[in-house]
Amino acid sequence: MKLRGPPRYNSCDITKNNTFMTSVCKLQNNYQPGFVAKGEYIIGGVFPIHYNQEMPDLNSTYRPPPVKCNGFDPRAFRWAQTMRLAVEEINHSEELLPNYTLGYKIFDSCAYPLTGQRAALAMLNGLSEDDSPMCSGASPLLAVIGESGSTLSIVLSRILQPFRVPLISYFSSCACLSDRRQYPTFFRVIPNDDYQVKAIAQLLIHFNWTWVGLVRGDREYGRFAVEGLLRELQGTNVCVAYQVIIPLLYNRQRILEIIQVMQSSLAKVVVVFSSEGEMIPFLRDYMMQNITGIQWVASEAWVTASVFTGSEYFPYMGGTIGFGIRRGHISRLSDYLQTVNPHMYSNNPLVKELWEALYGCSPSLSSGSQLPPCSGQESLLEQHSAYMNTSSPRVAYNVYKAVYAIAHSLHNLLLCQPGSGPFQNNSCASSNNIQPWQLQYYLQEVTFNIAGEEVNFDLKGDSVPYYDIINWQRGTGRNTEFVNVGLFDGTKPAGEELVIQEDRIIWAGHQREVPVSVCSTSCHPGFRRAVRHREPVCCFDCVPCESGKISNQTNSIECIFCPEDFWSNKDRTACIPKKVEFLAYDSLGIALTVTSVVGACLTIAVFAIFVYHRNTAIVRVNNSELSFFILFALTLCFLCSLVFIGEPTSWSCMLRHTAFSITFSLCFSCILGKTLVVLAAFTATRPGDNIMKWLGPKQQRFIIFGCTVVQVVICAVWLIDSPPFPSQNTQYERSKIILECNVGSSLAFWCVLGYIGLQACLCFGLAFLARKLPGNFNEAKFITFSMLIFCAVWLAFIPAYISSPGNYADAVESFAILASSFGLLFCMFAPKCYIILLKPEKNTKQHLMGKENK
Repeated sequence: MKLRGPPRYNSCDITKNNTFMTSVCKLQNNYQPGFVAKGEYIIGGVFPIHYNQEMPDLNSTYRPPPVKCNGFDPRAFRWAQTMRLAVEEINHSEELLPNYTLGYKIFDSCAYPLTGQRAALAMLNGLSEDDSPMCSGASPLLAVIGESGSTLSIVLSRILQPFRVPLISYFSSCACLSDRRQYPTFFRVIPNDDYQVKAIAQLLIHFNWTWVGLVRGDREYGRFAVEGLLRELQGTNVCVAYQVIIPLLYNRQRILEIIQVMQSSLAKVVVVFSSEGEMIPFLRDYMMQNITGIQWVASEAWVTASVFTGSEYFPYMGGTIGFGIRRGHISRLSDYLQTVNPHMYSNNPLVKELWEALYGCSPSLSSGSQLPPCSGQESLLEQHSAYMNTSSPRVAYNVYKAVYAIAHSLHNLLLCQPGSGPFQNNSCASSNNIQPWQLQYYLQEVTFNIAGEEVNFDLKGDSVPYYDIINWQRGTGRNTEFVNVGLFDGTKPAGEELVIQEDRIIWAGHQREVPVSVCSTSCHPGFRRAVRHREPVCCFDCVPCESGKISNQTNSIECIFCPEDFWSNKDRTACIPKKVEFLAYDSLGIALTVTSVVGACLTIAVFAIFVYHRNTAIVRVNNSELSFFILFALTLCFLCSLVFIGEPTSWSCMLRHTAFSITFSLCFSCILGKTLVVLAAFTATRPGDNIMKWLGPKQQRFIIFGCTVVQVVICAVWLIDSPPFPSQNTQYERSKIILECNVGSSLAFWCVLGYIGLQACLCFGLAFLARKLPGNFNEAKFITFSMLIFCAVWLAFIPAYISSPGNYADAVESFAILASSFGLLFCMFAPKCYIILLKPEKNTKQHLMGKENK
């Protein structure tokens, strides 16, 4: 396999003469690694030791200068040293790759894809690009460890893929890299972002943060992470207030616009998917605006970045919570980092920059430096946490595991016995000509333990999904400490992955209470959510539940109906038994009862007066027997209204209408008989009239009996066919159960009333005909008045009864009975009692007949 053209950065000058043509190729430029070590097997490393770069002027009029990288990152430099330490440990190990050594080439990508591409091509050319003008055969590179950013890993993977060189990333978590069709040689020792976005979604739901902002970098990592989070949030109560992008080429004006969006939004929780290098300039401008009160939720890309441990960040970023890579322990890392200094690596510009970043001095004697000079042998102290933070390595631990994964895979490859190998014809790889794709096979199958943790890869090249939950808290010296407050274990069953120690969390603003980030405050029980028009579902109004409906949970989407016999309480939070109403012995019932008893007592009193004065003219002239029958019937009429008061029962319902109808029918039968007698008495005085013989006492009793029996028959048929029964009326007022008597047969009910009405009309007609008959005491007049009152009361009763529900219908009917009874009593018997008690001198036959001496 030959690498020509751009991969070798060479050009070919062709010279012609008469006999032959020669081709001379030479490198036009090269890309020097940061660290190199020789070995029998070479692995590569790519780290973002700088987090941005300055592109040279490419105007094609002169040779372009090298790309200038800016922003030295001591944390990424520590990752590179971790790789060197791991290789050194493996080379000194007697158990892992004995008698073999690993070499490496470590490059700085400057966190830029183009520089990462140059690093990949330089690695493919072996330890030194100057060994030969052309390279032939397989690349000496067996595997590459890199990169941190997902975008750079995509670039590296696509360049290495044609050469089938496996790439193991220590910090690229984009879910897109799990696609084996596009990235068949990609592995990683960091969990897939699908698990991270799932963890963040569960975190937002757990703390009821329903209105959040999203900030992402303009790379594949941020784009795919946000897409995954939005998928996870579908079907939940969490909504996104805004989604903004930190531009790839930093633009301060655009950043200020993003900060303005954050400041004006109700969302107090902001989720950020971005790299450390993108966050540093963004936060610099953010802090200049002096904004506080934002609760940051950080992705694993920057939640444990040592650069943010400085005291200047805490007032604005304190309380940040996020998911960090699982921490580990590298016993020799701290001591190894102490050995890296400008005195030991005098020709390494990266080490010189490390000293400049940590001490603010220049260890070189070059006159171009603007920094004060120093010896380069200064001691590394704990305050240099960006570089010396080795107490709980996370990304560095991933680098460490990645190196050991390659070593164990290579070790297993070299242990292969001929004839039992995994390749064609059961062959093994040749130890002096190992192909990268052969190592990839063993990488896919490798399983080993390191510091008590099992390391392996699934079919997509992903590792075990495990995160620590990190909280930024104030530490010693006002610096920020990354405190572990929980974990997310993707191997656990659904719903059990997230474990949070809430009592250990310090929130933004140094608060202990969980911050609130909602578009609308929660709807309390008794209310339901009503989504606002053209707004997300998290923005809603709280609408009270309607009568008969309740909501007993916070943020209920809808109110539920109460069961049929229950109704909502005043707060609409619970169903309570409906209030049962009937015409009870309350104020209305007592008033009707008293009126009924008074009416019955007055009737009895009149009856007693008539009995006592039964031999007087006015009693005898007005047919005392019929008067006694009428008084008896009126007494029953007054008393039957009592049956309408109290809780309806089967017996009381049947008795109500039948007792009322029969007693009134009896009363009107007597009045009809009396009217006929009065009319006959006055017409019988004419010569030749013999009508009185047909209206004697027997005939009068027959009329009373006959007219009453008709009503009794109607009532009997009613009770046999469809008797009245107690029922519960829930239609008129749904909040109450009104106990009432259902008439059973409406036809029978109206037949009963119709018959009483017919009797009343007949009495009224006959009395009206006899109203002008002679005599000082013409009883027909009083019968006429009583019938007018009766008809007026019951004509008013019909519409009132139909429109009144339950206990009010019973009250109306009871009132009609009492009113008509009082009308009959007073119109027919008050004038007689007046004469008997107050005008006894007029209680003579002569006066009554109008024949007294003038």
